[in-house]
Amino acid sequence: MPTEPEPMTPPQRQTAPSHGTPGSAPPSGPQKHSAPSEGADDNRTTETGGDPPVAVGGNHSSEEPDQSTAEQLDELRDRWRRALADLDNLRKRQAKELARVRADERVRTAAALLPVLDNLELALAHAGSDPSAVLKGVEAVRDQAVDVLRGLGYPRDAETGVPFDPARHEVVGVLDDLGAEPNTVTEVVRPGYGSGAEQLRPASVVVSKRQE
Repeated sequence: MPTEPEPMTPPQRQTAPSHGTPGSAPPSGPQKHSAPSEGADDNRTTETGGDPPVAVGGNHSSEEPDQSTAEQLDELRDRWRRALADLDNLRKRQAKELARVRADERVRTAAALLPVLDNLELALAHAGSDPSAVLKGVEAVRDQAVDVLRGLGYPRDAETGVPFDPARHEVVGVLDDLGAEPNTVTEVVRPGYGSGAEQLRPASVVVSKRQE
């Protein structure tokens, strides 16, 4: 009689081992895991060079430093704006004060010159009746004008026989005068007014030259 074929056994599914390389047999027996030695965490912290983690409280926010810096910047900007405003106001006040002082000085100078003009007009008015009075009137007006300039801080400089001083005199001529000392003012062509830092103009003079 024909024999019946034997039933075939289905192939078993092979599962990959959980440990080791594929195809390697799993280690026999239970695996023993060694407990971490005491102080391992300390050694690990020391090796990495960092500090151990510190718990941060719930009341502190990481945005507090940024807010503090922003507040300081706002305060500095506010101070800077106020300083600029104060400087601008001071500059405007100084400009107004300077303009006022200049106006006062112009008024004072013009008021001092008014009597000089009045006397000059009187001298011209009497020129027809008494010609000799014109000369006296002009001399009086000249003296009055000199007094006005002296009062303003510019005294008249018209001395002769004094040594030549380049700070006071301006040479317009040289004269060979045997009766005068060398380098001496012998004639004043145009008087000067003021002296030193407040000199209005130097005197134009003729100087005697050095005798050889």
